[in-house]
Amino acid sequence: MTTWNLQGTACHLLVCGGSSCKKHKSGEIAQAIKKEIEKQGGEALIHTTFTSCAGRCGDAPVVISYPEGVWYGDMSPKRVKVLVRKSLVGKRFKKNILYTFGKDGMKASAKEGMKGKKKGKK
Repeated sequence: MTTWNLQGTACHLLVCGGSSCKKHKSGEIAQAIKKEIEKQGGEALIHTTFTSCAGRCGDAPVVISYPEGVWYGDMSPKRVKVLVRKSLVGKRFKKNILYTFGKDGMKASAKEGMKGKKKGKK
């Protein structure tokens, strides 16, 4: 198993690798994040991980940004490039937000957000 020294990392982007997100090209999104990090010279500041299912299948593909605890849905390679650029300068990408976390706990960006979404049968 490989481990990384994450000291000095300002942002960790978690890309959902669950089946619904994979169907919505989360693998391409993870690659777009990695390429943009390299392009911007941000390897020491942003780390990315391809995870198992994040449980937001109806919002696929999902990217979670820590330490700020922001969950993004319906992401695309173009959107994550902007997310990386903003993260490198300490700003928040304000589009496609599903949840934020703060001193009062989790807050959904829409009323139905807290209910979660289930995988649907096709």
